[in-house]
Amino acid sequence: MLAVGIDIGGTKIAGGIVDESGTMVRSIRVPTPVDIAEIESAVAAMVTDLAAGEQAVAGVAAAGFIDRDRSKVYFAPNIAWRDEPLRDRLEALTGIPVLIENDANAAGWAEYRYGAGENLSDVVMLTLGTGVGGAVVVDGTLLRGGQGSAAELGHMRVIPDGRTCGCGQRGCLEVYGSGRALQLEAREIAQDAEFGIGQALAEAARRPEGLTGAVISQLVQADDPGAREALRRIAVAVGTACGSFAAILDPQRFVIGGGVSQLGEVLLAPMRDAFAAALPASGSSRPMADFAVARLTNDAGVIGVADLARRRYLGGN
Repeated sequence: MLAVGIDIGGTKIAGGIVDESGTMVRSIRVPTPVDIAEIESAVAAMVTDLAAGEQAVAGVAAAGFIDRDRSKVYFAPNIAWRDEPLRDRLEALTGIPVLIENDANAAGWAEYRYGAGENLSDVVMLTLGTGVGGAVVVDGTLLRGGQGSAAELGHMRVIPDGRTCGCGQRGCLEVYGSGRALQLEAREIAQDAEFGIGQALAEAARRPEGLTGAVISQLVQADDPGAREALRRIAVAVGTACGSFAAILDPQRFVIGGGVSQLGEVLLAPMRDAFAAALPASGSSRPMADFAVARLTNDAGVIGVADLARRRYLGGN
């Protein structure tokens, strides 16, 4: 039986057929419509196309709070879903069993099963993109929580009364450790007259494209001190938060995904240092989790949610 995975993003919907080894054997992409009904119709059409009349199960990943039964979207930040019975709607449109999953959970599960967390039992994944997503695998099981919305790690408050977050709170990790935070830090360094290291950032900010994530990444890779400092600040925020996560979850590995993770060791080195400084009893012989960059990149959500659907409907955890 086929396992279909669909990952609904802000600009595109990605889909594919995923085999039991975690390999995507067919993939398609379509732009994400604006209207809710059109999004659901597009997803249903993709599932039907990929299933091609064969028996299939489908997993659909989206950003937002998903209920414990993996059927309803309580709240989505980028799509106007509020208490949306998405599973029922898609099953009615496709005639195929559907599972709904948070997109970070789907990506984290894929990395645990087939990527940077393979062969481990306890893994925490953080996705550093526009925001900060999280997924937690404990003893081989994806942590869901009592209401289904566990592992929203980006919304741990790290700075009391800090910057305002899109969730409505202030001081969340998301506003200090995301790709958007990297741009904010870069702009602050560029604008600070006392920060001599900000010259290249200031010059880039005056160009038509401005200080985009891609421009900052290029400057980081060129060893520009201002861009490196901006990156160090978000790495320290994430590494420090991981010290608290480790005190509660004790993972074997932190897997770092999202667009910022492509900077690799330049990002991970200060993150590890901040983690070691923040970890309780770090000066003892206590074993420490390691850090690794996600391996499955843009395909992780599709692969993970397809595997979760297969295990839900065809056997497994």
